[in-house]
Amino acid sequence: MAFNTFFPFGFFQAVLTEKNLRPIIIPIMETIWIIGAGHFGRLAANRLSGRKKARSLVVVDPVAKNLEDFQAIGEITTVLGDGVAFLDEHLKPGAKVDWVIPSLPLHLGWEWCRRRLGPSHLVPLPAARQEVLSLVPNPMEGTGNDLYASFADFICPDNCSEPSEYCTVTGLPRRQNLYEVLEKLQIPGFRSLVLQSQQLCPGIGGVTPDQLFSLLADIKAAPGKLLISTACRCHGVITPSLYVICGPSGKGEKT
Repeated sequence: MAFNTFFPFGFFQAVLTEKNLRPIIIPIMETIWIIGAGHFGRLAANRLSGRKKARSLVVVDPVAKNLEDFQAIGEITTVLGDGVAFLDEHLKPGAKVDWVIPSLPLHLGWEWCRRRLGPSHLVPLPAARQEVLSLVPNPMEGTGNDLYASFADFICPDNCSEPSEYCTVTGLPRRQNLYEVLEKLQIPGFRSLVLQSQQLCPGIGGVTPDQLFSLLADIKAAPGKLLISTACRCHGVITPSLYVICGPSGKGEKT
């Protein structure tokens, strides 16, 4: 029989054999998909592979050159391909993955939901951009349909530990978390849905499959206008959207 236990350096499984009731400690492997092999994808791989925890890292990127040096970091599986397409194909209920780390210059959670629902069922709403920008701190327009918000008006260190009490740069008290601010955004006719990024190690945030499926279910709960965001305590990306059950073809969403 087996039972899970916790040690200061991670989760392990203790296996009791029939011949010997002394536990044999076997590390439980944690699987992490890093979507994007640029600067932040490399940081994530370096920092996560160097920690005292059994991890399986998978890095996905459409540019072969970006993946060349990852084998030198450690035992990392590299996948040459589009990150959103990879997530759409492989992230199913029961998939053997614990964390997804977005490390590419687009709103991965929104793009995955759009793939799952179908591009005619979740569409961007550019007309809402200016109103959103007027309501969030330090707003910035991104490429495509994404908008950015941040409590910082400076470049943050890439190894910030994101403490709940204060800012590591200014030393000032933290009065709010950005993911909570975005949850409370009020624009008439819109629902605000937020995917909260959780810190895995300093400077590296990710989301769980359960969070992604929960976001998808929240979108499907009712057709209408949406503010779909992914955010940590300090920074976030927002995509104003419209969810419709039937697109121009009259067909329902894909399952």
